[in-house]
Amino acid sequence: MIERITAPGDLGRRVARRRQDLGLTREQLAGRAGIDPGYLDYLEKTAASPTVDTVRKLATALETSPEDLLGGTMDLPPGRGRPAAHPRLEKLEAEECLRLIAPGGVGRVAFNEPGGLAILPVNYVLHDNSVLFRTAFGGPLDDNLRTGVQGVEFKIAFEVDRIDDANREGWSVLIRGGAHHVSTDDERAAAEASDVQPWAGGDRELYIKIDPTEITGRRIRHTS
Repeated sequence: MIERITAPGDLGRRVARRRQDLGLTREQLAGRAGIDPGYLDYLEKTAASPTVDTVRKLATALETSPEDLLGGTMDLPPGRGRPAAHPRLEKLEAEECLRLIAPGGVGRVAFNEPGGLAILPVNYVLHDNSVLFRTAFGGPLDDNLRTGVQGVEFKIAFEVDRIDDANREGWSVLIRGGAHHVSTDDERAAAEASDVQPWAGGDRELYIKIDPTEITGRRIRHTS
């Protein structure tokens, strides 16, 4: 029985990037690895399920390891590779920043607590151009973000980023605004309709909304 690997979707990009780094064409790599050039083209462009033997041959031909090709270093911090030959840092307009974070996902909240500055990851959605996430009543994002003064909110920072290790590119978006604890019935109904779901589970029924007062972002690109 032939053993196949359910490969991550970016296996093909890892193969393509490593091939390009070595200055190889698809035909040259296919010849080195002893596989069909048409299959290599398919492997680089789709989420294929290659055999263990194929991955080993590709790793040998690419002078790397099967673990690296399959993302075995995924538990390590991103961006450990060398930068691209000609990186360029671009500033992003607010509209582009909102477009990038619009799909939702995981971002980081930065705020002050008694022990000093803290940064915590949260699952979020972008709802009416505001950042919305859920947390626990009585938790650090509750007690430490209440001023005790009606209508006065602590200003916090919220960051989302995307690191593309395969292409050595990425972007980051930073939002600053007041931490608004959703409390009225209308606000809560709208928040619940957003369907934001915390991966951490547990009792997280407090909704916090950040209405941006400042939106900035940067993107790293590279030119050949």
